[in-house]
Parts: sequence; structure tokens; C-alpha cells
Amino acid sequence: MHFIEMLIERTILLSRWLLAPLYLTLVAILILFTVKAVQEVIHLFDTILTISETSLVLSVLGLVDMVLIANLLVMVILSGYETFVSALDTAEGQEKPSWLGKIDAATIKIKLAVAIVAISSIHLLRAFMTVPAPEAHQPLINNQLFWLVVIHLTFVVSALIMAWIDKIAFAPHRDHH
Repeated sequence: MHFIEMLIERTILLSRWLLAPLYLTLVAILILFTVKAVQEVIHLFDTILTISETSLVLSVLGLVDMVLIANLLVMVILSGYETFVSALDTAEGQEKPSWLGKIDAATIKIKLAVAIVAISSIHLLRAFMTVPAPEAHQPLINNQLFWLVVIHLTFVVSALIMAWIDKIAFAPHRDHH
């Protein structure tokens, strides 16, 4: 019976390596974001003399959005791998982000929520910038913008609640480490 228990526990422990291919797919997506960002910058250089200032600002907001998502991917890849799969071995003198190894799963969730709020803010700003000026008989905010604001506020409230829950539930435990 001891052998079966040991085999089950070993299998469960080794199952964490099933996450590694998932992190590699996120690395592939990060590559796609990089290609798309370079493509957008090349397009901006091609059209800079003919596009409006608003179009330029919208393009820059799109790039900032991609950078925030890419940062989110890097954070999930590195911290998730190190937290759930294996410690990252770095060679002598090789750079390693200072935050790596210092954040736990709860902190990752809060950082993800804050990044989602930032991304949502950019999308909301882009939506407001592309709304045509209302005519005298039209309301200022259309139905789509209303729901974008509601969704954004939902993200903000969710992030605040997650941070509050983390503070009351986990902060006392972190003080003892």
C-alpha cells in the first residue's frame, strides 16, 4: 500500500510539469505581440505625414495597450512558472527581474487585476476618442459607451475588492515571514 501511495504522490508532484507547455504557448503569444507592435510602428512611419493627431494618439494607445498585455504575459509566465513548476536557474551574472521569487499567487492575481483595469482604461479612452460629436438631439453617451463604462467600473471594483480581501486575509501571514 505504501508503494501505491508513493506512486500517486510522485505522479501528483510531477503533474505540475504539465503547466510548462502552457507557459510556452504564452511565450509564443508574446512573440506575436512583438511582431504586431513592430508592424504597427512601421505602419505609423509610413503614414505619419498623412494621419491626424487623433489617429496618431489612437495608434500610440494601441501600442501602450499591447505593451501592458505583454507585461502581463511576462509576469504570468515568469512568476507562474517559478511559483508552480520550478525555480528559474539563472547563470552567474545573468539578469533576473528583482520581483521574481518575491510574489505569491495572491499578489499575481492583484497585479493581473490592476493590469486589466489599465487595459480597460485604454480601451475606454480609445472609445471616447472615436465617438463623433453628438448632434443637438442625440445623447452624449451612446448605449455602447455606457456599457464600456459599466464594464470598466466592474473591473475597478473587482480589483479593489481583491486587494482588500488579500489585505485582510493574507497580510497578517506575510508579516511573519
